[in-house]
Amino acid sequence: MIDGRPLLFFDSGVGGLSVVGPTRALLPTAPIVYAADSAGFPYGTRTEAEIAARVPALLGRLVERYRPRLVVIACNTASTIALPAVRAALDLPVVGTVPAIKPAAALSTTRVIGVLGTKATVRQPYVDDLAARFAADCTVLRHGSAALVEMAEAALAGTPPDPARLRGELDGLFGQVDGDRIDVIVNACTHFPLLEPEMAAVAPAGVRFVDGGPGIARRIAHLTEGQAWPAAPGPARLVFTRLGTREAAIGARLGDHGFAPAEEL
Repeated sequence: MIDGRPLLFFDSGVGGLSVVGPTRALLPTAPIVYAADSAGFPYGTRTEAEIAARVPALLGRLVERYRPRLVVIACNTASTIALPAVRAALDLPVVGTVPAIKPAAALSTTRVIGVLGTKATVRQPYVDDLAARFAADCTVLRHGSAALVEMAEAALAGTPPDPARLRGELDGLFGQVDGDRIDVIVNACTHFPLLEPEMAAVAPAGVRFVDGGPGIARRIAHLTEGQAWPAAPGPARLVFTRLGTREAAIGARLGDHGFAPAEEL
């Protein structure tokens, strides 16, 4: 029996599309609703209290409207701050986003890794815990960047990032003590994989980037194993909490990638 309930992906902006891609590769016919809190964007510069109050309330509205089978908080900042509250509030599976420190430590030969996220994410005790559990023998350097989030959003709206600005943001990691030894960077914001080719072009040779997208996709596939899906994929729904000029431009570009016209919550 066909089950038309969607997977609901949530982020402050369009970064969570870096999680949607690997998920579509594993579950190609899964109905998808992608919701971006454009009215609250960017989360990385908001306080923990603002995010902790906003995210569960907003996801409650989205779940009521779209009746998903599973929710994916495709945002590191929202996950590190609001995931427990969301899970307590919703009576369905909720998958969070974890900075990929464990796979980065497994890849590193220099034992110096960088964690590149929003300022709100990189200062969380949760990141301390991941580093202690999975990278105890590594030096873990962190840098929070709001500019990279803005550049990723602008790139998806049609404005390519400036290589000099990208290099300047990466210098926030490489300019630290031992930063010249970094050989793996964790993209600890789902926006950043959208800029990975451009960042790799301005980073020192040999530096690799890792993110949690593929691991999240595998987790979604595991949690929905055995469930029925439509026989063929339909257009993904794209929802913004505020549908302004930039959001309309992003929606227009995503129309070529299997998304229906953008709608406003």
